[in-house]
Amino acid sequence: MSDSFIQHIRNVSGDQPEKTVKIYLDVCCFNRPFDDQSLLTIRLETEAKLGIQEKIKSGHLLLGWSYLLDFENNANPFSERRVEIQRWKETADSFVNETEEILLKMKELTSAGLKPLDALHIACAVSLQCKYFLTVDKGILKKMTERSEIKIINPVNFIIEWEA
Repeated sequence: MSDSFIQHIRNVSGDQPEKTVKIYLDVCCFNRPFDDQSLLTIRLETEAKLGIQEKIKSGHLLLGWSYLLDFENNANPFSERRVEIQRWKETADSFVNETEEILLKMKELTSAGLKPLDALHIACAVSLQCKYFLTVDKGILKKMTERSEIKIINPVNFIIEWEA
């Protein structure tokens, strides 16, 4: 029997329920595998992010993408990173351009202490109706851990929570 057939049987029988949660990864998260892997926390975040990518590819997670991801990624001076990250846009389930609603949400989030670009990413994720905003940015995580409309979380903690 093929692995895909066995996986299908597990999903149908309830052994591994299908999960189709929409997530948004910020640019820091997408770039994590390219960072210096000598620190254990960076290696763990990288492994979690790569595992999340596999869940996206297999359809267990949905990916939201925004014009801001395009903008920041296009500014990446490393062409190999830029190309690799841009490929994820093709995998995305949904895309959002700038809207007045997003700009208003950004203003609300900056008043809560976020930097404008960070706030704009979160506003895009909210607009896309993502359940989770994944980041490795400690500043965002410290300021925004409890948001009612979206859960802001580190990739490692996301894997722990999602697989529970």
